[in-house]
Amino acid sequence: MKDPFKTHGAFSWNELMTSNPAAAKEFYRKLLGWEMEEMNMENMTYTVVKVDGDGIGGIMGVPPEASGTPPHWAAYITVDNVDETVQSAVSLGGQIMMDPRDIPGVGRFAVIQDPQGAIISLMTYSME
Repeated sequence: MKDPFKTHGAFSWNELMTSNPAAAKEFYRKLLGWEMEEMNMENMTYTVVKVDGDGIGGIMGVPPEASGTPPHWAAYITVDNVDETVQSAVSLGGQIMMDPRDIPGVGRFAVIQDPQGAIISLMTYSME
């Protein structure tokens, strides 16, 4: 496959949002041998999960705006234009769960729900 961070429709990232990031990191490090790299971001620490030095996902605490959300893994799909893709999803019967927003130095993302109820994240990477 071409670069999943540049290929429209490719699964490109997986992210764990959890109430106990330290315990989750220890569990997955022991279970799967994942490498972890801490990144300080706005108001939080984000952990990039790596396999053989390549980032494959991340682990983060539940942010205040998502308080009460149970721990879960989320998948990201690369799209050419998040805003256009979100509008297409709505026109096809989907719903917007989180409006498009920017992640400085990463890209623009949104969270949608398909007509059957499944939730997925969409991302246009900035590749800065």
